[in-house]
Amino acid sequence: MSFDARSRERLQALGRSLPQPLPKPEQPQQSQTKASDRRHKVELEQNPEALFRELMQVSPDGTVPPHLMERLRELESRRQSATPAPAPSIAASPTKLRGRNTAGRADRRTAAEFGDLYTAFQQLLLEDEEDIPSAIDK
Repeated sequence: MSFDARSRERLQALGRSLPQPLPKPEQPQQSQTKASDRRHKVELEQNPEALFRELMQVSPDGTVPPHLMERLRELESRRQSATPAPAPSIAASPTKLRGRNTAGRADRRTAAEFGDLYTAFQQLLLEDEEDIPSAIDK
């Protein structure tokens, strides 16, 4: 198949004027984020106490899905196994407080940090102790 001179010139002109390939579009930033970046704090929290607080804030009626309850139990068991509680031994620790008679045995660090509050609280406890016998006598 042959072209006449005029058709050939038109084809060459069209070939020169064809658009260049378009540059590839940049992907939006949202598609580049990982799935873990878009997760809720409830799914990422590793501290069981903070996870419990988050669950209570998220849940309007206090119900928690079973998979999140299982996650909370797992985090608590991990924390308990990581820091084993020492077995209570009364004979081994004579300085340990026993019973309700703890008046006057304040923790000095706590008292120093919260002096006014601690004093007011102790005063309230003493007032309550004075009120209890009178309520029983009636």
